[in-house]
Amino acid sequence: MLNFSANLGFLWPDLPLPERIRAAANAGFRAVELHWPYDTPAGDLRRCLDETGVTLLGINTPVGNPENGDFGLGAQPGREEEFRDTFRQTLDYARDAGASAIHVMAGLARPEARAAARQTLINNLVHAAAAAPDMTLLLEPINQRDNPGYFYSTIAEAAEIIETTGASNIKLMFDCYHVGVTGGPDAVVPRLEEYLDHIGHIQIAAVKSRAEPDEGDLDYKTVFSALNRLGYEGWIGCEYRPRGDTAAGLGWVKALEVDL
Repeated sequence: MLNFSANLGFLWPDLPLPERIRAAANAGFRAVELHWPYDTPAGDLRRCLDETGVTLLGINTPVGNPENGDFGLGAQPGREEEFRDTFRQTLDYARDAGASAIHVMAGLARPEARAAARQTLINNLVHAAAAAPDMTLLLEPINQRDNPGYFYSTIAEAAEIIETTGASNIKLMFDCYHVGVTGGPDAVVPRLEEYLDHIGHIQIAAVKSRAEPDEGDLDYKTVFSALNRLGYEGWIGCEYRPRGDTAAGLGWVKALEVDL
């Protein structure tokens, strides 16, 4: 049986965060994942999770200053202290809210600065992994079409970084949407097979619209069949942008013959 979580960065966007959690619970989701929940006190978030019986999986590290083009601080040479300060804040929030994973956002890197960015990221990850032995740290390759210049866009790049750190609590966030946009839909299942042991979390959305997974070029029935065959027991995050009303869009669950 596959396990699906609601990504509340995209689902029920018109509701306050506590109400999004309740909506997800009412829809049948047993777990949620968040992007940047920091405007909601961690204690309030945890109380809502306890009331609904929903599990919080993970949150993202802050992006930095988006007005200056920041989209993560992990691979930013010269900003190591800023990364470590914000990671500590993220870790404290995650622990207080009851999360078990943190997506460490690498950020953008200019081509001529990639070597320095890579070493900075490795150093920051080693520090973060040691500071958070109770957390799974996730690295997510993000496609260049949507986010030009993001430090890594392929599973192979992120897996190599993980192996270099030597930290057992750093895993891949395998977003089928990003993998499908970067390498084409036919690349998704082979990459799942190749990197299964590195994967700590999976996400889904239609390729290439990022809408519900019952449309587009990637056949999710094939993906789900592969995950069952591979014995994947982790969570699958529904990180898609609904075509319209979130609840109405959940018809994909029946269409793809799965259960929440």
